[in-house]
Amino acid sequence: MHIDLSEKQYYGIGEVAKAFSVNNSLIRFWEKEFDILKPKKNAKGDRKFTPADIKNLELIYYLVKERGFTLEGAKTHLKENKHKTLSHFEIIRKLETVKSELLKIKESL
Repeated sequence: MHIDLSEKQYYGIGEVAKAFSVNNSLIRFWEKEFDILKPKKNAKGDRKFTPADIKNLELIYYLVKERGFTLEGAKTHLKENKHKTLSHFEIIRKLETVKSELLKIKESL
């Protein structure tokens, strides 16, 4: 999974939910459940997600949706192994990028 968001300082919840192909309510739910998600809120209460929040959401999505962790399991895993999980997650994402580039090259041959 690769999140395609333009390079901005802040993203609205609708943009984020669309990028992850989930409902806005799931993003709000994860915000309540996971301490690492702290989006800024404007005067109206609209959530504004930073690139750091997006990376944390990617990590949560990876654990819950791709690896099949329960919410409690994902919370525990993040608390105990955050650095190890983050490096593992980044390696997987880089390998997926390399794979997609190689597939593009193969198709163009």
